[in-house]
Amino acid sequence: MAEFNQIKRAIKGTPTADGDGVRLTRLIGTHLLPELDPFLLLDHFGSDQASDYIGGFPPHPHRGFETVTYMLQGKMRHQDSVGNDGVIEDGGIQWMTAGSGIIHSEMPEQTAGMLSGFQLWVNLPADAKMTAPKYQENTAAEIPLEERDHATRVKVIAGITNRGTQGIIDNDFVNPNYWDVSLPQGSTFTDRLDPKHNAFVYLYEGQLIVGNSQSIDAGVLTVLTAGDTLLLEATKDSQFIVVSGLPLNEPVQRAGPFVMNTRQQLQQAFQDYQSGQFIQQEV
Repeated sequence: MAEFNQIKRAIKGTPTADGDGVRLTRLIGTHLLPELDPFLLLDHFGSDQASDYIGGFPPHPHRGFETVTYMLQGKMRHQDSVGNDGVIEDGGIQWMTAGSGIIHSEMPEQTAGMLSGFQLWVNLPADAKMTAPKYQENTAAEIPLEERDHATRVKVIAGITNRGTQGIIDNDFVNPNYWDVSLPQGSTFTDRLDPKHNAFVYLYEGQLIVGNSQSIDAGVLTVLTAGDTLLLEATKDSQFIVVSGLPLNEPVQRAGPFVMNTRQQLQQAFQDYQSGQFIQQEV
C-alpha cells in the first residue's frame, strides 16, 4: 500500500531585499525555516517593475556550498573571479559550485519587463567544501522535458522521474531532484521521491492538494513527510517546483556568504577573502 508524502509544514515566504535592493521572497533561510538539510536558502524573485530588480547582485563572495539560479523569465548576466561570463536566459539553469571560494556578480540584462526565477543554496559535505569552483550551465532547450497526459509538463533539471527522464545536472553529493511542473486544473501528478531525502514543493502559481491532505495556495512552500508516493492534484492550473536531496547530517556554521562546518573554518574564509585569495581574475 502506498505511503503518500504529506504536508509536514506549510510556510509562507518572507518579503525582503538582497543584493542592491532586489525585492524577493525568502522561503528557506528565515526564522521560520532556517534550513532544510541540505538546502540552506530558497529565494523567489519576480517583478515587472525594473526598480525592484535593476540593482542586481554586485560582486560578492561564496565558499562552502552551491548556488542554483533558475530563470523563469528574463535575463541575468553572471561574471566571476575565475573568468566566467555569460547570460542565464528564460528557462535556463546555472548550478555553481562555489567550493573553495569565488567572487561573482549577477546583474539583470534588461531595464524593463518581467524578471523572475529562483535561487537555491545547496550545502556541500565537509570533504568537498574546498573543491575547485565549477559550473553547470544549461539553456531551457537543453533541459529534458517530460510530457504526460492532460498537458502535464515536467522540466527535469536534476534527478530522475519514475518514467525514466534523467535531469541534466550531475551532483553526487546529495543526489538532488529538481523538477519544474506545469499541472492543468483537474489533473494529478504522481511520482516517487527517495524516502531518505528531505523534500519540499513550492507552488508559485495555482492551487494544489498534497497527498490526501489539505489544499495549498500559491506562495506556500510545503515541507513533505517521508513517503514512497508523491501525489499532487491541481484544483487550479498550477506551476510548482519539486526539490529533494539527501541530508548531510553535518554541523553547519554560516555567516553571510560562507557556509562551513566549524567556527574556525568560517573565520579562515573571511581571512582568505580579505587577503584576496578568492581573486584569480577581476570581476
